[in-house]
Amino acid sequence: MQRAAPAAALALAAALLTGCSADVGISGAGTPAPAGEATGSAAEARGALADLRVAPEGDGDGYEREAFGTRWKDTDRNGCDQRNDVLARDLADVRKRGDCVVVAGLLRDPYTGRKITFSKADAAEVQIDHVYPLALAWRMGASRWTEDRRERFANDPRNLLAVWGVPNGQKGDSGPGEWKPRKAFQCEYAVAYIGVADAYGLPVTSADERALGGFLDRC
Repeated sequence: MQRAAPAAALALAAALLTGCSADVGISGAGTPAPAGEATGSAAEARGALADLRVAPEGDGDGYEREAFGTRWKDTDRNGCDQRNDVLARDLADVRKRGDCVVVAGLLRDPYTGRKITFSKADAAEVQIDHVYPLALAWRMGASRWTEDRRERFANDPRNLLAVWGVPNGQKGDSGPGEWKPRKAFQCEYAVAYIGVADAYGLPVTSADERALGGFLDRC
């Protein structure tokens, strides 16, 4: 049975990972969380980090994307796939075709701070990142999960973030010990990463634990 994640950490992740400081505008939201809420979330995340199991990475044998089930499954059954739900959540000035398909919008890339104009005609410019990467999760124990649990993990909005394609490609399946976003986003990134790890009982490597602790120091 999975442990419940800290409420504050999951609330922050679900609310577009809004910023810890007043000069941080994240994605389409552009509105930082109140200082008390951000501080509380960071404190909850720090406590959760202390409770996470620390383990070395496995070898990744047998990993394939298909092991995590249907891509962008409509898990909330609102009639829209998860990719379009996340785009609608994270982009500003969203335009849709019908009720679901996002065809245009503006992204403030959380990883770099760059403003990206999204167009359906060049959809790869904005990608949906798994904050806790799927391949890394596989190496850290998801290979032993049921397919249903992996599918829920892969489509969980708490672990999904609209980002610019360039840093997403650079990040790949790296954890925070190997890759880090801009300093202004490290607090939010750590809170989200720890919240997901805690929710699914995933361990972290010693390098990731150290990096996440450092990121939380920026909150």
